[in-house]
Amino acid sequence: MDIYLIDGTRNFFHFPVNPEEISISRSKGYETINMLEYGEFDFTIGDKIKEISFSSFFPKDYDPSYCRYSNLPAPQAATNQLNHFLVSKRPAQLIITGTGVNVPVYLITYNTNFRGGEPGDISFDLTFRTWRDAKVKQQKTTAKGKANSKSGSRTDLKQNGKTYTVKSGDSLFKIAKLQLGDSAKWNAIYKLNTKTIGNNPNNIRPGQKLVMPS
Repeated sequence: MDIYLIDGTRNFFHFPVNPEEISISRSKGYETINMLEYGEFDFTIGDKIKEISFSSFFPKDYDPSYCRYSNLPAPQAATNQLNHFLVSKRPAQLIITGTGVNVPVYLITYNTNFRGGEPGDISFDLTFRTWRDAKVKQQKTTAKGKANSKSGSRTDLKQNGKTYTVKSGDSLFKIAKLQLGDSAKWNAIYKLNTKTIGNNPNNIRPGQKLVMPS
């Protein structure tokens, strides 16, 4: 197993000593909705960002019993390289061979310490968080006061999609089942149409036009 960290300019860092263990934390996001007639329901809203952490050290001297390569960086030079990744505003690619880990990450925590009996070596603990690319849009006002959309760093919360006209006997559960194939997606419909429906998701009326999630 080898661990590499590669930035956007193809600079890379090869960790000289493998950690004893690597911790990968995963969790699922969810939202709880309280419906007056039915009680509480939990709905998943996607996976949360994973965290990857491990501890190791930068050795002063090469030892073939645990070093991955012989041309070792000086411990302080290695520390400076990781500090570069820590302060960078761009994600880097974390590759851990033999594990399937090959993901863009931010280095969010990097702690170093010096231990007695190991002169010259620098021990460290670090934590990465996986990065996701957000597809976003911004609006730019022209000289005539019209808004043009363009790519940017702010999320455009408005979603364009087909509409559905509410019929007598409809409910969000029923509409989600018939239109989206999954009654659990009623909450996605409600979020897009809160202004139309109001505070009570059960209070939909025939004739209302609801935007469907894309």
